Amino acid sequence: MLAVLTGAGAGIATEPSTSVGWVFGTATFILVAGWGARYPLRRFLAVRKPLSPAVAEWLSADFPFYRYVERERFESDMKIILSEWMFEGVAGVKVTDDLRAAVAAGAALLLHGRPDREWPSRYTILLYPHRFDDEYTAGEEGEFEGMAHSQGPVILSVESVRQGWENPGDGHNVVLHEMAHLLDYESNFANGAPSLIASGSAAAWRELVRKEIRRVRIGRSMLRRYAARNPAELFAVAVENFFERPELMARRHPELFAALRNIFRIDPLTWDS
Repeated sequence: MLAVLTGAGAGIATEPSTSVGWVFGTATFILVAGWGARYPLRRFLAVRKPLSPAVAEWLSADFPFYRYVERERFESDMKIILSEWMFEGVAGVKVTDDLRAAVAAGAALLLHGRPDREWPSRYTILLYPHRFDDEYTAGEEGEFEGMAHSQGPVILSVESVRQGWENPGDGHNVVLHEMAHLLDYESNFANGAPSLIASGSAAAWRELVRKEIRRVRIGRSMLRRYAARNPAELFAVAVENFFERPELMARRHPELFAALRNIFRIDPLTWDS
């Protein structure tokens, strides 16, 4: 529509009664239409390409949820993420296809039940060999396994990324954790209430988060104590456990489990969406 209006306007503004006006209007239409189509065309071409052998092998051998997802759509989402996000190694990390897959799979999993939503086309993932400190210096003594920024890169420890998928039942997965923060940042700042939450449920969700934080602080929660730092961390830690320990969460935190099931529109107990 924008291309049609712009082309028509350009033609009328020049010489509508001559061939010059029609040529100028048509050229303007083609330019605007091409500019508008570049994004879906790029994604269309990305989806048509097969996954690399290393990515396909990692999914089959190392991704614990691969047997549950709808594979064609899941792989399409991964192809788009892999084609659009930038992955950079830090402190000697070699960025391999299987490492890129380990990050993209977590992002695709979070929105697998929400085909109406999609990730932004550009994120930069910085991959550190180990943990890092608050000055972003890599080292075994570092405090952080991952960190997400609203307007900057996502930083991940390669060691933690691999451990997260190797131990899928411990409720600790740095990729799911940091991708949850990215969803939270869609409203420009992380407050534990991502835009996936329906506006009519926002108040009830905030009250539930406050209640769950209190449970963590008094030791009556399955969530690790880090979840009590603030609502954003409660949401991220809850997401890890929702996907990795759904049976336990459904039993011990039924209200939280039901809320997350509604947010992500998927049930990890049955994998119905």
